[in-house]
Amino acid sequence: MKIINHPKDIQLFSDNTRNKNQQIGFVPTMGYLHQGHISLLEAARKQTDMVVLSIFVNPTQFGPGEDLSVYPNDLPKDLDIAEKAGVDVVFTPGEKDLYGSNYQTYINLKHLPDHLCGIHRPIHFQGVATVVTKLFNIVKPHFAFFGEKDYQQLAIIRQMTLDLNFDIEIIGCPIVREKDGLAMSSRNVYLTQNQRKSALSLNQALKSTQRKVSTGITDAKKLISDAKESIESQAEAQVEYISICDKDTLDDISTISKDSLMALAVKIGSTRLIDNTILHMIP
Repeated sequence: MKIINHPKDIQLFSDNTRNKNQQIGFVPTMGYLHQGHISLLEAARKQTDMVVLSIFVNPTQFGPGEDLSVYPNDLPKDLDIAEKAGVDVVFTPGEKDLYGSNYQTYINLKHLPDHLCGIHRPIHFQGVATVVTKLFNIVKPHFAFFGEKDYQQLAIIRQMTLDLNFDIEIIGCPIVREKDGLAMSSRNVYLTQNQRKSALSLNQALKSTQRKVSTGITDAKKLISDAKESIESQAEAQVEYISICDKDTLDDISTISKDSLMALAVKIGSTRLIDNTILHMIP
């Protein structure tokens, strides 16, 4: 497994790989790898010839007061996980490698960021789209793999890839959960034992809503209210948003008439967690 720090070196690697008619699978991450990341790497390993993992905590997607300064990191452990997962190259640039000293160019997004997390994190998706665009140009993958836990991010990257004519296929991979149902996240490490119990309410609310939809309840406002009440009955749980929306446009809906997205963000203590599910209509 190679470890590459500089953009020009990974570009050279990618050019050589493409010249050999080998396909590159790319998994961009901020590190502190867990089983969810491993599932992306495994998908890339099965589908492509060369797997590239990037580890970079991107400062431009964090707003004031967010957790950039304390975001968990353990590069030696990440490299061990990557090697065991069959990664061929780990790209670990520094901030100066990607942004230099006078960086001025950002991706301007419309519509999709105006919902869900984008309402509460106004600069977040501009930063995500910008760094992913840079990484796509540097790594030059044929396929890129993203988790469905960050559903809005996945939708934005798919739209951006289409709009900017990237010749890259975006692969969405299912949410990976702990045995008790908690969606895997690098931020789970922040949770105390009691907070972790409260965090289970996110997935429980999603599952409860699906059961209600299956019985014919389709009033989104009622379903959201019930989910909010259930979650906030738990210690230290404060709902940031719960949305039931069109799974393609992310526009809110009032009545569920087809398969729809239910997405939520909740603070457990000071830790912000997200989760989602597709609510299926039962014929």
